[in-house]
Amino acid sequence: MNEIIGIIIAAVISWLNFVLIDTWMGLPEAPGVKGAEVIGRGIQKRGGDLAGGFFQGNIVCSPDASAGTLLAAIGCFAIGIPEGGFVAAILVFFGNRICADPGYAGTTGALTITVIIAATSYIGLTPEMFIAGMMIAILTIQGLHHPSSSKLLGKIAKKMGRYTEIK
Repeated sequence: MNEIIGIIIAAVISWLNFVLIDTWMGLPEAPGVKGAEVIGRGIQKRGGDLAGGFFQGNIVCSPDASAGTLLAAIGCFAIGIPEGGFVAAILVFFGNRICADPGYAGTTGALTITVIIAATSYIGLTPEMFIAGMMIAILTIQGLHHPSSSKLLGKIAKKMGRYTEIK
């Protein structure tokens, strides 16, 4: 498979994997760890959505599905499929406990992307493509324009019934 096309496909898959899992696990509903509320409120002050800001704050302050997805792709590249993904899932699980994060979004993201990488390897997608794709996916949420990306995340949270009730 052409590398550019593979990276684009991997970026879309990775983005959907981590955004849907993190939303489903409730990241937009409330700050789960210290610092996430400060980030969420800061994004809101700049014209962003509070639920999307909580989502962004939670993924900055604790290894959630974005970190799990990236680390599993790196693990699959470095150690192999599926062993690398499973090692990454274990490391993310312990990372969440160290951060006093009560959730399992990062572990879930690592496990699901490991299965996805294994399945898509049959059509030519490689772990390297998922590493690059996940970097692009994270850039769209954390690196371009926080207020805009928080509004998109807020809309997704509303559709999934995970919008914050905090004012």
